[in-house]
Amino acid sequence: MAAAVAVPEHKLSESPNSRSIEVFDWFITASTNPISNASECDALQASLGFPLPEMIFGNNFLTLEHRPSGWKYAFTTGAALKAVKNGELEEGDGGVKVGYADKWMESRTGSSSLLPMPKTVPTKPYDWTYTTTYTGHSPTEGSKSITSGSVPPWCPADTQSPAHAIPMAELTRPDPILFYAEVPLFEDELHDNGSSNLLVRIRVMPTCVFILSRFTLRVDNVLFRTHDTRMYHSFTSKPPLIIREVSGWEASYERVKRQLPKRDDLTPLTDATFIAKVLNGMPIHASQQEGANTRWRGLGTKVEISQLE
Repeated sequence: MAAAVAVPEHKLSESPNSRSIEVFDWFITASTNPISNASECDALQASLGFPLPEMIFGNNFLTLEHRPSGWKYAFTTGAALKAVKNGELEEGDGGVKVGYADKWMESRTGSSSLLPMPKTVPTKPYDWTYTTTYTGHSPTEGSKSITSGSVPPWCPADTQSPAHAIPMAELTRPDPILFYAEVPLFEDELHDNGSSNLLVRIRVMPTCVFILSRFTLRVDNVLFRTHDTRMYHSFTSKPPLIIREVSGWEASYERVKRQLPKRDDLTPLTDATFIAKVLNGMPIHASQQEGANTRWRGLGTKVEISQLE
């Protein structure tokens, strides 16, 4: 029998739309709110310059602060959508060309659209799938941190060092969960031709913090795409170490469909966890190099670390 894990001293606080935890040197807040109202959507759309997804959770966020170093990190809707390609799609953008794309664009930007473009912003091409390779951001980038004089950079992980890899064995242990949150950022049904969504999850356990930010795209009869950002911090690491693993997978719709447990039950194709499991289970050359032949630059896996002072 595994030894019981000691629960560290921690403080939980809650308001109607947010929850926070203070544990060791960390202060973490997750805020979940109703979808943005019309005026909030108008303001965000004007700043981005392209039509928004159908469901915008513009007031949702996840923030982390390491108080001794002043290091901060956040996941927000606005920042995630800024990583969506605005303009003509080019090599590496992973553009999806399907027969109804032009009709879909017209429905979202034409005079009959429920969300017409503001008069001051001309209608421009953009990535209608809302594919984003957003990995979160540091609000302190470009400014001085509290103690170290600059924001710690992300550096390539040492692939030979176990300390630079996310320990999946630890994350699958049945340790107590001190704090958990799911923070949706946006979602779109792609005019009934699939779905596109970004969801951030966080778990705080007695020994560590783990975050999974997952973008999932389904374009019916065309392709599936997943972009994951995993972040891990062990409370025992000295100096404090953040591990960030960024991965992108892609495959044709038919290739994923062949993995259905029951041929006639398409329900799993709407499940982001099932899609990610299938894509992750394919050979690397298939799902992270060849993909769905879109030449999307988000394919592959990159592991980085940031050492806090």
